[in-house]
Amino acid sequence: METKNNNSVPKILVFSTEKISDPAIDLAGLLKLHYPATAYTIDIPCSSAIKPRWILHAFEKGFDGVFIAADGTDCPYGESCSEKTAKIMSDTQKMMKEKGIDPVRLKMAAICSICAEAFVNHVKSLAVNLSKSK
Repeated sequence: METKNNNSVPKILVFSTEKISDPAIDLAGLLKLHYPATAYTIDIPCSSAIKPRWILHAFEKGFDGVFIAADGTDCPYGESCSEKTAKIMSDTQKMMKEKGIDPVRLKMAAICSICAEAFVNHVKSLAVNLSKSK
């Protein structure tokens, strides 16, 4: 009998927005689209509210990767959401380099409410890249 070693599958934390990207993740489940079972989601109102220290904390707690499912231009909380989230990404990647964490472990993409396949593809791609870098 073969046992699965969960240590070989990258553990990914997904920051997902309540109004825009959460419906896409729910849709992925309804469509029975598969992505790594080691992807865990945290709901947030807006991707521009993410703090770099939250991302760094995820790495400190053992996550191999972090994916930000951002609102993009569809954000109901403000037109500057994309720019603010991009700055958070940039700032966090600089902090990751300073701490010796490979910045490729952090990814972001705009995920709209019907972007189930795009979400699944991004998480799978991140998992593959993380597996290669182990």
